[in-house]
Amino acid sequence: MARLLALYRTPKDPAAFDRYYFATHVPLAKKIPGLRKYDVSSGTALGPEGPSNFHLVAALHFDSLDDIKAGLGSPEGQATAADLGNFADGGVELIFYDTKDV
Repeated sequence: MARLLALYRTPKDPAAFDRYYFATHVPLAKKIPGLRKYDVSSGTALGPEGPSNFHLVAALHFDSLDDIKAGLGSPEGQATAADLGNFADGGVELIFYDTKDV
């Protein structure tokens, strides 16, 4: 399995971010070819010292890194990436990685 992890920094207007993210961005992202599962953080994202500077963490699950790359290169993936500028004014960090059971 592989994951695309999206770390959204705290936006200027968290309530507006949430409205847009769940009403517009999530439906776009769910159309990315190869996406197997999509989950997001619930509540405050914490670090060892308490609240972090991340507002939301999203994990998109795929079968492989190649599937992530293909999905992001598709028209649906490109539309999802282009949409980030419409709401993620705090910034977003994207990380792709393979997983293994330990």
